[in-house]
Amino acid sequence: MPKGDKSSYTDKQKRQAEHIEEGYEKRGVSEPEAERRAWATVNAETGGGKKSGSGRGQKEDHTPSHQGGERGGAALAGRSAAKRSASAKKAAATRKRHAAEGR
Repeated sequence: MPKGDKSSYTDKQKRQAEHIEEGYEKRGVSEPEAERRAWATVNAETGGGKKSGSGRGQKEDHTPSHQGGERGGAALAGRSAAKRSASAKKAAATRKRHAAEGR
């Protein structure tokens, strides 16, 4: 089997990779890098190709997909330190006020 051959992957895994790849491309990642990341995510979630052999039917672990949204991103990078600090102070004040009100 040549390197990069996707014949051992199920149709579902191929659809997953395509969907993940589109998401990366929307965020400005180059097409080859998006494809590489998408297949890495599918492999991490499903344990690689599932068409034959042992391991087929194992549960999927979706934590690799969830990690991407937790790691900052453009919204965080675009805000200055002063704005982030002001937001944190405002949130802390709100939590303190709610605690005092018994919410």
